[in-house]
Amino acid sequence: MGVPSEESTSPTVLSTPTPTKTPKTRAFYLSFAAISVTTFLAALDLAAVANVLPTISEALHDESGDYLWVGSAYSLSSTAVIPLTGNFANAFGRRPVMLSSIGLFAIGSALAGAAQNMSMLIAARTIQGVLAFFEVRHWQVLTHKGVGGGGILTLSEILVADLVPLSERGIYAGLVALVWALASGGALASTGTKTWRWLFYLNLPICGLSALIVIFYLSVRTPEGTIRSKLAKIDWVGNAIIVSGATLAILGLTWGGSRYPWSSAKVLAPLVIGFVLVAAFFVFEATVPADPTIPRDVVSNRTSLVAILETAAHGVATITLIYYFVAFFQAVKGATPLRAAVDFLPASFLTTPSAFAGGIIITVTKKYRVVNWVGWIVIIVAFALLSTVTSAGVTQATLYGYQVLAAVGIGILFGGPMFPLLAPLPPNRAAAALSLFTFTRSFSNTWGIAIGGTILQNELTKRLPAEFLAMFPAGSDIAYSSIPTIRTLPEPLRGQVQDAFAASLAIIWRVMAGICGAGLVVSLFMKELPLATAVDESYALQEKEEKEKPASAAETNTAV
Repeated sequence: MGVPSEESTSPTVLSTPTPTKTPKTRAFYLSFAAISVTTFLAALDLAAVANVLPTISEALHDESGDYLWVGSAYSLSSTAVIPLTGNFANAFGRRPVMLSSIGLFAIGSALAGAAQNMSMLIAARTIQGVLAFFEVRHWQVLTHKGVGGGGILTLSEILVADLVPLSERGIYAGLVALVWALASGGALASTGTKTWRWLFYLNLPICGLSALIVIFYLSVRTPEGTIRSKLAKIDWVGNAIIVSGATLAILGLTWGGSRYPWSSAKVLAPLVIGFVLVAAFFVFEATVPADPTIPRDVVSNRTSLVAILETAAHGVATITLIYYFVAFFQAVKGATPLRAAVDFLPASFLTTPSAFAGGIIITVTKKYRVVNWVGWIVIIVAFALLSTVTSAGVTQATLYGYQVLAAVGIGILFGGPMFPLLAPLPPNRAAAALSLFTFTRSFSNTWGIAIGGTILQNELTKRLPAEFLAMFPAGSDIAYSSIPTIRTLPEPLRGQVQDAFAASLAIIWRVMAGICGAGLVVSLFMKELPLATAVDESYALQEKEEKEKPASAAETNTAV
């Protein structure tokens, strides 16, 4: 059957088509191009905002630390709807969900570019990630499944699984990681207070291009059925639980240590309730729904569970490096946002071939454990070295060298955990498993932003000179809003502030090294299982179905 059954707990889901290696046609490559363009759209926006965040904070006169929400609002909203995205994609098909995602993302981008204050920008970023309801379209459902960044990234993962069997997926997972990495380094920014708006406006033509490519070239099957039968497949209760739990947990993480003390009820209440709801979601999924969002067999085996934990650790480390290494160049080395983007290019360029190489190695060897272990070891070494940088005197060459190591480790692990996640499962569980995979990565991205911001704010409060702190309102969040001011300071104050930032960021790198160490330890418990050689035919290329129909007709005529 092409699917190992060693760790599966549900024999009923193991019925899959006889595996055959499908040749890659023109329709396949055009469909893959559509997936790549939409992935680039979502990834470029998330990474580029990190680079221009200090400029935005200054331009919109942010003195209360609301800058954290520019990143967190996007991550929170997109994360919360990822499980529901997978449900809708299974019920109503991939193309309508992807088109809705792109449309909503475009609306959010336009509003973000026109933002006149931080509150408007945060609201626009939320729209880019959250879903829109109540629009009727040809796929016959009242809930128009429009999701922003979360929907785009979820559907990209699922569509690759629809097109390519796991045994061949390494190279294509590497290509998707390549797209993500290129977007992460493609931050466009300026030191001006107006030109940052084009960061969002430039999304609009990309959205248009993405939509056209999806409409004309994403040729995948759409499931049949009535509106009632499709709606009945949606796990409404489970999704309500996880949306509420994820939102509350992220709120607590974002507020803790920066806006309110960790011991404050305003932090503890959403944190505790949020994590209780997240736990309740998994209990509910395992016991109640007929069509659960996360089927029990997805996480009831050790290898898939290990892969999810790996993904969480990697998500925290990756987004932290993107957000706070760019901040390092601006705060410690005095770089402009554009210069910081250039300085971060070594990481961007090296992540790309590393992800690609990791996928190729897994495809050729059909083994994934060693590749995952190597990735963790390299990234741990990189963060450990970064944690030794505690002053502004570090050379640019040293920073570039540490970037290279970090990029290699992060690149390898972009797609590495996907293989142990899916290896124990049949192809028809891929969509549910990948929804959980993407949810975990997105949720952990938000953790990385929040944890890094909290550490930086707390450490700066202790390390910055009193003379510099006196320049800002008491109690204000200075982690980002103060960065554009540093370049204007006289010596020796400027050097003291830069050293304070370097030492504070070193604490973030130490924490990340510990988190990656935990990822390595967990990865030791995965099993090496065969990789599936079949895909779920329910969502395969439409072209194949069209070719089969004439053949069937010809056979019928011959028989007559």
